[in-house]
Amino acid sequence: MSDKMKIVAAQEAIKNVKDKMKLGLGTGSTVNEFLKILSEKVKGGLDIVGVVTSEKTRVLSENLGIPLTSLSTVKSLDLTIDGADEIDSDLSLIKGGGGALLREKIVAYNSKKLIIIADKSKIVSKLGDFTLPIEVSSYEHEVTSSRIMRKLEIIGYEGSIKLRLINDSIFVTDGGNLIYDLSIGLISEPYIVEQLLNSIPGVFENGLFINLTDHVIIGEEEGAKIIKK
Repeated sequence: MSDKMKIVAAQEAIKNVKDKMKLGLGTGSTVNEFLKILSEKVKGGLDIVGVVTSEKTRVLSENLGIPLTSLSTVKSLDLTIDGADEIDSDLSLIKGGGGALLREKIVAYNSKKLIIIADKSKIVSKLGDFTLPIEVSSYEHEVTSSRIMRKLEIIGYEGSIKLRLINDSIFVTDGGNLIYDLSIGLISEPYIVEQLLNSIPGVFENGLFINLTDHVIIGEEEGAKIIKK
């Protein structure tokens, strides 16, 4: 996604932000463009407060002068703006390429509205070309990964699972957990897979976001395209 298309999507998304809103602030390069625009609006007098989904977003938001709070303080959010790795025709998502999926899902779940900003390459007929991230406890995580594969095989999915590494070191999330990236091909029943994965002890959350998205804003060369269910 070019910077231009990211900015186009972010400019369309900011139209949904109103005074006094409590905002969920997602993670990723497209959201970063939204934060820059939001910062200018705040400097111009817009009265909002944000809840971040990652430490990277926290640092950028603080540097940009965006006021922040916590979910425990505000209880619920009016709107969350976030990105996605894949988006299907039902507006179900795969998220977590950046490793913030657990916090992203907590924020999205506690938000009245979730708007996804992305480019058209993220639109797919079925989820699953992109690996599915699963956030797990570090305790006996190898056993958890084996159990994930065995449970999936029972419902007809086969493939591979790999512990996420960054520069040959184990990737650790902001919450101190690990991520396994799952490759099982196209996912015909995302809701069933999501529920199965989250039923396994040791799994905190997975990157399938089902029935959470209100609409998607796609940044294109000729302008923004809005996709609703």
